[in-house]
Amino acid sequence: MSEGKANRILGTEKIAGTDGTWAQCTRKGNLLFISGQVALDAQGNLVGKDDFESQARQTLDNLKAMLEAGGSGLKDLMMITVFVTDMGNRPVFARVRDAYFRKNPPASTMVEIKRLVMDELMLEVNGIAVLDVPAD
Repeated sequence: MSEGKANRILGTEKIAGTDGTWAQCTRKGNLLFISGQVALDAQGNLVGKDDFESQARQTLDNLKAMLEAGGSGLKDLMMITVFVTDMGNRPVFARVRDAYFRKNPPASTMVEIKRLVMDELMLEVNGIAVLDVPAD
């Protein structure tokens, strides 16, 4: 089995930083693994308190920013996992998602969970992308 190229940890100033114990995104070869994105702006402020649609848009904007930081885009996203605190918001997420993935939506899983890292958060989305060009 080939060892491949070393993982590269990626980030972007468009998204709030981490505490250093995890990476926003990692890349190995032409695979991009994006950690769960939530409705925080670049300064770490919650966007859309008590507003699922606003949180969904910010979360997907953050996912898109991580894809771009990794040399990718929405077209390369193959899989997302969506964690929601209320499955009743599924139709709202579907509508927001359609605005981002009109032509070629990724495979996805949606799971209802009890809560996220902050009580005010209503969803988190992670993703896997396959890029056309391997990393240097």
